[in-house]
Amino acid sequence: MSDSAQHSPPAPRTPAGGAGLAALLTAPDRALIALDYDGTLAPIVARPADAVPAAGALEALRRISHAVGTLAIITGRPVDALLELTGVAKLPGLGELVILGQYGLQRWDSQSRTITSPEPLAGVAAVRGALPELLRDAPAGTVVEDKHQALVVHVRRTADPDAALAALAPALTTLAEEHGLEAAPGKKVLELRPPGHDKGGALRELVAARGARSVLVAGDDYGDLPAFSAVDEMRAGGLPGITVCSDSPEVPAVLRERADLVVGGPAGMVALLEVLIERLGG
Repeated sequence: MSDSAQHSPPAPRTPAGGAGLAALLTAPDRALIALDYDGTLAPIVARPADAVPAAGALEALRRISHAVGTLAIITGRPVDALLELTGVAKLPGLGELVILGQYGLQRWDSQSRTITSPEPLAGVAAVRGALPELLRDAPAGTVVEDKHQALVVHVRRTADPDAALAALAPALTTLAEEHGLEAAPGKKVLELRPPGHDKGGALRELVAARGARSVLVAGDDYGDLPAFSAVDEMRAGGLPGITVCSDSPEVPAVLRERADLVVGGPAGMVALLEVLIERLGG
């Protein structure tokens, strides 16, 4: 266990978050823990293909998969890319894990070991074909990540990422809308993806399917806000929950402000999982 792990989890700063944590610790077999990947379990890096899990993250996932009712990773990444990047499917002793990729469009779990995925919308192919011309004069360092179900324009490696994103966003948003997609912002990215799919919807469906009686959600970006909102709605309906922000200088202020608990990036997230494992005897 890391030196940062303590016998008691850090105290949430809200009463609702405290109730959510207490419910998780009291009945872990009915609890659901849903984690983002990039920025939460893995540090943010210049190239998405280099985003390997933080030190201790895989071991923490292995151990907590046996300590709670449901462990999930809900990510914007395609499932196959996440499996290849993490190697989690080959992790010895892994308990039950559900991965919901591309905001719930795709699914993999450690029991069936199969990926389910719908056919991409026709608009994705149209946007894919139009992007090279639209980005012909984009700042050097602009790259496109093809997720098959969606396309992501990355500007992190440009000279001025914020200016590049501001310049490109109007045309990219128009292109997405013309082909039935939505343009969703993220950290130095704009994702052109099918509408109506977000982490909030994915979380609600998973909570209902697993009959969870408490939920912990952790994330670090705009895409995690719908999951935070889903936790708020569940709490209003009587299901305890806690939201965790994996903090960094790039985290949107609104996410940090809405979180019940703030931890220091992926290393802090691993430390939180470790102390939960200790409390739960995982």
